[in-house]
Amino acid sequence: MNKIRISLIFAAVLFFSINSHRAFSQTTSNAQAQPNASARPIVLHAARLLDVAAGKIISPGEVLVRGDRIAEVGAAVSQPEGAEVIDLGDCTLMPGLIDAHVHLFLHPGNEGMQTVDESVPQRTIQATLAARADLMAGFTAERDMGTEGAGSADTAVRNSINRGLIPGPRLRISGNAISILGGHEDAIGFNPAQHVLSNADYANNIDELIETIRRQIKEGADFIKIYETGRDTFRNGIFHTPYQYNEQELRAAVQETARVGTRVAVHATGEPGTLYAAEAGTEAVDHAFQLSDETMKLMHEKDIPAVPTFTISEYFADHAENPNGAKIEHAMLDYHAQQFKKQLAAGVPMAVGSDVGPFPHGTQAREFVLMVQYGMSPLAVLRADLLNGAKILAWQDQIGELKPGYFADIIAVPGNPLNDISVVQKVSFVMKGGVVYKH
Repeated sequence: MNKIRISLIFAAVLFFSINSHRAFSQTTSNAQAQPNASARPIVLHAARLLDVAAGKIISPGEVLVRGDRIAEVGAAVSQPEGAEVIDLGDCTLMPGLIDAHVHLFLHPGNEGMQTVDESVPQRTIQATLAARADLMAGFTAERDMGTEGAGSADTAVRNSINRGLIPGPRLRISGNAISILGGHEDAIGFNPAQHVLSNADYANNIDELIETIRRQIKEGADFIKIYETGRDTFRNGIFHTPYQYNEQELRAAVQETARVGTRVAVHATGEPGTLYAAEAGTEAVDHAFQLSDETMKLMHEKDIPAVPTFTISEYFADHAENPNGAKIEHAMLDYHAQQFKKQLAAGVPMAVGSDVGPFPHGTQAREFVLMVQYGMSPLAVLRADLLNGAKILAWQDQIGELKPGYFADIIAVPGNPLNDISVVQKVSFVMKGGVVYKH
């Protein structure tokens, strides 16, 4: 009976998703074409258009879309016969947003118990709804940083988006993260007799790392996520986090993924794990609460971005279980903000990732606001998101800019994001691959 009910619920979610939009996208792990894009050319017109690479606003702004690609961009574009013209009024056209750190399989609540109480089919259904919420908020591409115990179920979500069955961003997925026995996201604190499963896949040495990487790629992972640090502590203004893999072990993982044309992402909050990640050449350093001078120098030289994930820290601080917990979380956030300023001064590249999941999907544009609040200009944050984010997802030259030949992933926001970054929280129009999802 439970299996039948789950199947019926999943079918209902798919039916709702399919009938909530007039068309759906199809992408592949290489961001390929979407066959459901309009056969008619589409001209988007708005008061402004963001040229993120040049760092300027074009006014007025127009984009000509043919199929799933951008054909022309400028103050005025060609008006082909039979084209559909969409006038968005006093808005700014800009590339679809990129979130380089999401968890589609998580939702607000007790994170540790979600993976115990909720079945993988139930969590997969919730992930499809999360993907839709993120797309409607203007995020047209995302890097899903682990299913937290749902294994390779994110392969099905990505593939369903690719096939046009459900709406969602272009996805890079990792399956479960990889961790050590007793490490970050292991089932610590439960009754050992219950044998509660880890939220990550175990790998305790180089041989196990390579075997786990090969299995995850076989099951559909686009990249590999490794927990490099944890659990964090912050006492008397001192941050501490143990590393989980040494530089040699991380380097072996990076070499194995490079063999098959992909990369390693890391959860790495502080030293020495962050240094090991930079030395090994991971694609980014996610969280990056603490970076030594040596690590910052390496990240600058190797063009390895930090992904600060301020929004999750703010959410945990504002929703702590008790006043003492809130005090600790706020102190940690303040410490991270101070370290972030040092990282900017040292020339560490940045990308935008929110760690959405433990807080509601579709609200993660708050990350842009916090990165400006803590020291970046609106333009610098937008470049971090759109240009560096596209590189992290390995879709540079395909997304992140409004340029001819790029995918027609386009959003509209009120006002001018170069003057007020908060407008990215008010997305009024979403197109992905030439398909309008929100207007």
